[in-house]
Amino acid sequence: MTPMHFTFSAAFLLGLAGLAFHRTHLLSALLCLEGMMLSLFLALSLWTLDLTSTSFSASPLLLLAFSACEASAGLALLVATARTHATDHLQSLNLLQC
Repeated sequence: MTPMHFTFSAAFLLGLAGLAFHRTHLLSALLCLEGMMLSLFLALSLWTLDLTSTSFSASPLLLLAFSACEASAGLALLVATARTHATDHLQSLNLLQC
């Protein structure tokens, strides 16, 4: 494994560990998800550069578009949660209540 691959794998795993172990605020969960998507985007971009193929050149842009949609949906949920519950703590959210 090259140092570049190790760096992107470690960045993804750190984001995953942050998402799994530090689940107190919704904003911190969204930041961990964005860090994971950023490491995936960089790894996919460098992978398509290594392949030197034009058929995979649109995949990093597609991943970036999905990441932007995920970020906007997450921020919309954060604003809606902060308005209804007056906090962004994940412990105050209950899926059984409407």
